[in-house]
Amino acid sequence: MEIRTIRPNEYEAAGELCVAAYGDLLDGTGDYVNVLRDVERRAAAADVLVAVERSRLLGTVTFVPDGGPLGEIARPGETEFRMLAVDPAARGRGVGTALLQWIIDASRGREGVVCSSQAAMRAAHRIYERLGFRRAPDRDWSPLPGVDLLAFVLRL
Repeated sequence: MEIRTIRPNEYEAAGELCVAAYGDLLDGTGDYVNVLRDVERRAAAADVLVAVERSRLLGTVTFVPDGGPLGEIARPGETEFRMLAVDPAARGRGVGTALLQWIIDASRGREGVVCSSQAAMRAAHRIYERLGFRRAPDRDWSPLPGVDLLAFVLRL
């Protein structure tokens, strides 16, 4: 498996992969579906990474090393990641862990790495905890009424 920066010809497939990965958490018509599909916009504002095996996208994540329009909860000295998604057919193969390890390695020399996650994303939470992330309840937040996000922090 190779972790690398996404290529423009992969934007559409990565967007659909995100929608499939977040499937049960989406209503199929909401604004967030459009956000997940708009990989081109994310790639213009942050680093979109993909996990690829034999030209097949297995997963993707948006890495926000220096804030900007996609930063949500990172403080000065921290990096952030968003929209970690693994193709449902590739789950259990270490794809999410590999993508997250790439972000941790790229964040060395910074104070930490942060992310927000929905409470229902328990599989992702297990990956975060296994890699040393801890809950940061003081940084939990809600972007929209009824959408409560949990904060996780890894101190480097």
